[in-house]
Amino acid sequence: MVTRVSGSAAAQKIAPKLAGEMAARVARSVQKNVTRAVSGSLGLSGERMSKVDTAWLRMDSDTNLMMIVGVWQLAPGVKYAAVCERIENSLLKYERFRQRVVEDAAGATWVNDRNFDLARHVVLEQLPSSANQEPALQDRVAELATQRLDPKRPLWQIHLIEDYLGADGVKGSAMIVRIHHCIADGIALISVTMLLVDGGAPPPERRKKDAAAHGAEDWLTDLFRDTLLKPFTDITVKALGAMGDGAARSLGLLGDPKKGLEHGLEQGLKSSVDMARVLFQVLSDTAALALMPDDAKTRLKGKPGGVKKVAWCEPIPLEEVKAVGKALNCSINDVLLSCVAGALGEYLKSHGDDVSGQEIRAVVPVNLRPLEQAHQLGNRFGLVPLVLPIGVDNPIERVYEVRRRMAALKGSYQPLLAFSLLAVAGLMIKPAQDMMLNLFSKKTTAVMTNVPGPREKLKFCGATLEQSLFWVPQSGDVGLGVSILSYGGGVQFGVITDSLLCPDPQRIIDEFVPEFARLSIVTLMLPWGEEG
Repeated sequence: MVTRVSGSAAAQKIAPKLAGEMAARVARSVQKNVTRAVSGSLGLSGERMSKVDTAWLRMDSDTNLMMIVGVWQLAPGVKYAAVCERIENSLLKYERFRQRVVEDAAGATWVNDRNFDLARHVVLEQLPSSANQEPALQDRVAELATQRLDPKRPLWQIHLIEDYLGADGVKGSAMIVRIHHCIADGIALISVTMLLVDGGAPPPERRKKDAAAHGAEDWLTDLFRDTLLKPFTDITVKALGAMGDGAARSLGLLGDPKKGLEHGLEQGLKSSVDMARVLFQVLSDTAALALMPDDAKTRLKGKPGGVKKVAWCEPIPLEEVKAVGKALNCSINDVLLSCVAGALGEYLKSHGDDVSGQEIRAVVPVNLRPLEQAHQLGNRFGLVPLVLPIGVDNPIERVYEVRRRMAALKGSYQPLLAFSLLAVAGLMIKPAQDMMLNLFSKKTTAVMTNVPGPREKLKFCGATLEQSLFWVPQSGDVGLGVSILSYGGGVQFGVITDSLLCPDPQRIIDEFVPEFARLSIVTLMLPWGEEG
């Protein structure tokens, strides 16, 4: 009897130990499987795509492809062999431009293309002969904007027209560049552009991450930190910087809780107040995004058909824009966005539409990366909804209204919230992601970018880069894209539209210069004092 009791006691001691060991083995097995799935090591050797980039990869639709499309106009012309040599020695230094994408249930992985052939990515083209080939170039850009990149190859392509005759009658060359948004955002690609031009520096060396070395728990921690905390601490505080030093300290503590415990009571109380301000702002911005009403119903809003049209104008002198902004105590951005609102309003009025009191919403990308990290590929930007007062006819009143609305966005966490939304969307299956992101297209008429470029004109393969334009993609049912790019002492407007919603974007473009002229004239007519 004593033996039976002893055996039972031993069994009672051994059973929990065995159960614990079994549970540990199961946990390790689950962790290993999750790690393999997350790291993309299920039969693949490559680099895992970030969740935000995955969201952009999956966002392609029949009517809107997620490609950044750009145009370079060069004088004199350049030759195909020289362009290929330049790309081989600069762009291809980035591994990403030699890698294709392989998707799986958990996301996507960058994998080296063993059959990479530069001739597939640099294509020689010829436009119909004409005294002015600009309309043909615009048609070709619009056509390529609707053609998918080969998913079995790296997701980029350059189309070179060696002999191009522009509207100014100068002989040269033109390059049409297409890069899928999952590779990088506009700010990163401008940095990449600096590698292509004459005298460009090589890309910095980057360290590869050993994803397989991290367990599932480490990956989940990294995901939480990189998706939610790092944008606060490393990006948003530097980019928006409107909440003051106290808020910056609070956000730093959020990213490093251990450091927060080391602060004294007084410092902790002050940080708590700052944190409350930050959280209140975040909640307010979250509510503003969630409760944002559907956009106004104009002829520019509707179901796109999938055929694109492209147009652009000659550059406006940047010094003149600066002078108007200085006279009105407004930023260059305020002046340019006011011209966009005026041009869209005039276009709608020319079609007989009543725009009195009307306004439309444009989504504007906001950079969320420190400038010293501009060379890094991937997507690190947020989105803010800007309401354009297209129904305000007085140009002075309109520019001040734009300034007021831009000021209201300063200090907002909406760009960060949109960035986090894209990260979360990248975790979802495509139908759920589409449903989530299509909510934005109902509330938006246009996607608009305003990017400052180099002040001096650049050289490429010995030729001068005379004009540079690019358009970011529109998602969902958004059918209008507006691009503003300052370069070489000028500011240039470009428009890309869905032909079903706007069959002639040139009529919008033709309104930009007159709108700026109206604003300039009215500014000169204001009752300035001696100082003015």
